[in-house]
Amino acid sequence: MSQGATIAANTRPYANLPPINVALFEAKARRGLSFDEIAKAIEKDEVWVASAFYGQAKFTEKELQKLAEILGINESELSGALGSHWWPNRGDLGPMPPTDPVLYRLYEGVMVYGPAIKAIIHEKFGDGIMSMIDCKVSVDKKPDPKGDRIVLAFDGKFLPYSKW
Repeated sequence: MSQGATIAANTRPYANLPPINVALFEAKARRGLSFDEIAKAIEKDEVWVASAFYGQAKFTEKELQKLAEILGINESELSGALGSHWWPNRGDLGPMPPTDPVLYRLYEGVMVYGPAIKAIIHEKFGDGIMSMIDCKVSVDKKPDPKGDRIVLAFDGKFLPYSKW
């Protein structure tokens, strides 16, 4: 995107985002930054930062200050819109099943492998769940002769049934 570029409000995946979140994406594009570069600057991981851009996680005031500096956004505007009185709308996934091809394949993966993963979790840990609170998610690229591979990892805390 060029300097001053904007994202059309009806463009997926931005269609249902508040204007301040769209402004984050626009500023990121204008600066030519990756989520990883932003994450390193605010001492978070890249998946968490991307989720916060989508309104699924909440920046601290300190993170908002640094983010405003990195993205060249007015700090008071950013803090006013995403500060202490704003709360994430977690889990707003859009249509189910998803229509975006990448999201659909992730959904498909959970639908196909979910019961097997659940069975293995129970075998290894007992009756319980993997918490998404304080869950670390990583996306890595692994070269392969047949074509690059995507490696997704969810690093979540096990919570026995008796704890939830």
